[in-house]
Amino acid sequence: MHELGITRNIVSIVEDAAKGRRVRRVTLDVGRLAGVMPDALAFCFDVVSKGTALEGAVLEIREITGRCRCRGCGAEFETSTLYQACGCGSRLLDRLAGEELKIREMELEEAA
Repeated sequence: MHELGITRNIVSIVEDAAKGRRVRRVTLDVGRLAGVMPDALAFCFDVVSKGTALEGAVLEIREITGRCRCRGCGAEFETSTLYQACGCGSRLLDRLAGEELKIREMELEEAA
């Protein structure tokens, strides 16, 4: 389960950026084509954040729909797989969205 390693990295990045302040909320963008299971990230987050500045923080995951543009006909369309063909039959596609895996924002407590 690579989500555990990914979650460890997310917690580490956010904790470093928080500079000792408590984290209330973390929002992630996770593309449906990224090969990451949002439910597994959420499960791992609760475990990995224990004993850190993120313990008790709310994890929000925004799932990003896959979108492609066909190089042949220029059509843009949603896709749920990396291997979908365009309606014109072409498989020469540029991925526009859906492979994201990034920390969108975090909410911190006020400094004392």
